[in-house]
This record gives sequence, structure tokens and C-alpha cells, in this order.
Amino acid sequence: MAHTKTLGTLGYIAPEYGSDGIVSTSGIVSTSGDVYSYGIMLMEVLTKRRPTDEEICNENLDLRKWITQSFSGSMLEVVDANLFPEEEQITSKSEICIVSMVELALDCTMEIPESRITIKDVVKRLNKIKNTFLEM
Repeated sequence: MAHTKTLGTLGYIAPEYGSDGIVSTSGIVSTSGDVYSYGIMLMEVLTKRRPTDEEICNENLDLRKWITQSFSGSMLEVVDANLFPEEEQITSKSEICIVSMVELALDCTMEIPESRITIKDVVKRLNKIKNTFLEM
């Protein structure tokens, strides 16, 4: 019986891989794990918070849960203020784009791998968001 171990960075590795990486007889690594990691990276870019941020971890949350809890309020409270320079007014379209990006990140980081969107759907949604942004 062969065992494999795939290492990942804490906070970015998909939950199905466990905190020590994949340790299984099948050694299956899937693209849904990559989608999860992409979603975490997208959250990090949008919030300027690392998945291992001390403030978030002290509240027994992960980055996804922190954003989800904050999503019920104003999303702009969660998003990095540096995304919008002070002289640039936040328009409803730009807010729609940011919210769409956050929703995309949340869809990428669903707990169950089968519930996550595919990488093809990620690309489609990114293109739609980009087109919405360029129409402003």
C-alpha cells in the first residue's frame, strides 16, 4: 500500500486535504483544491488580510467565515480601502464588481469540494466582472 503526501501552505490548502496535506492511499489531488486556494488568494487580495491573520484567528474564524459574517453588513467595511483611492468616488458599478469578486471567492472556497465552482466557471465569471467594470 503506497501513501502519498501533498504539502500545502496553511490557510490556502483545501480542507479536504487536512492540515498536514493529503495523506491517503489514493493520493488524489483535484482541481477543486486549486480552486479553493485561488479563492483564498482572491480574498486576501480584496481584504488585505492573510488567511492566518492573528485578529481573525483569535476570534476562532478563518478568512472565509470572517468575510461571510461581515457580508451581512456593508461589504466595503471588509474590502481593503486602498482599492479605492480617496479621490476616486465609489460608484454603484464599482461596488457591484467588488461584491461580485467577493462572491466569487466565497464560491471558490465552499467547504465541500463538489460544491465549489469549476475553474472554467471562475474564468467565465472573471470575464463577466471585467466586462462590467470596463463598461463603467
